[in-house]
Amino acid sequence: MSYLDDPRVYFAAERTLLAWQRSAVAFIALGFVVERFGLFMRYLNLSNQINPIHSAISAFIGLMLILLGTFISLLSAIQHKRFLKSLSSQEIPPSYSLFMAPLISYLLCIGGVLMMGWIVSGFVI
Repeated sequence: MSYLDDPRVYFAAERTLLAWQRSAVAFIALGFVVERFGLFMRYLNLSNQINPIHSAISAFIGLMLILLGTFISLLSAIQHKRFLKSLSSQEIPPSYSLFMAPLISYLLCIGGVLMMGWIVSGFVI
């Protein structure tokens, strides 16, 4: 048994995926806050002192952060699935569901895309 034929290798890869998921959630949340802050400033502009371009810049930066978080989530899930294919049977824990961590990443990616669609649809109306 080599030092790699150990289930801890899989759990280390899963922890790495979860760290990428945490980063993706942070980017998506920050993007949402930045975008909503621009909307808040637009509504708060009672005396027309704020340039409307600032709210557009805020919306653009917010959408780019959400897009970045969505791509991080998708790419980390793809990378994790590729790594799982390279593991031997000794490195995969017996009777452990391997689909949960990538599934969360895919759902996070879908959620980011839906959030971007919801925000963009608010601009169109």
